[in-house]
Amino acid sequence: MTLLPRLMMMRPLILAIASRFAWLPPKLARVTVGWVFLLSGWGKLHNLEQVTEFFASIGIPAPGIQAPFASATELVCGALLLAGLGTRLAAMPLVVVMAVAIATARLEELTSAGALFGFVEFTYIALLLYIAVGGPGPLSLDHLLQRRAARVSKPAAPSAGAVRVRVA
Repeated sequence: MTLLPRLMMMRPLILAIASRFAWLPPKLARVTVGWVFLLSGWGKLHNLEQVTEFFASIGIPAPGIQAPFASATELVCGALLLAGLGTRLAAMPLVVVMAVAIATARLEELTSAGALFGFVEFTYIALLLYIAVGGPGPLSLDHLLQRRAARVSKPAAPSAGAVRVRVA
């Protein structure tokens, strides 16, 4: 028997094992990106003067406003991603921050699509879009709150011994 038929015979087992780990990709993406932005925002907020000077040097308008805003966005949205709270909403401002970073700080290096795909900022955008579209995964506060809300809004089923009374 050749390799392909053997693999086809193993396909159900492989899919069963893979389905057991379906929680891992969203969790890993969310925690990785959340941690990166949490630390980045924290560092920028604690070195705001240098960040403001850098923003001014690359031509970002109103750097005194933009630097603390972008830094706080990274910190807060990174923390939300890390916790898995408001995940889909928190991902979108970070996509904008990374798009601005590419359009300003990395613009001279943007010579082709291949160059764009090599930017870490573009990788973050791809991961953030994956999180925004796919959701935070089952190991998140969003999922926990959603389950709790579904349980609260679900009407209680009558017990087996309950007597129903019809009022006309």
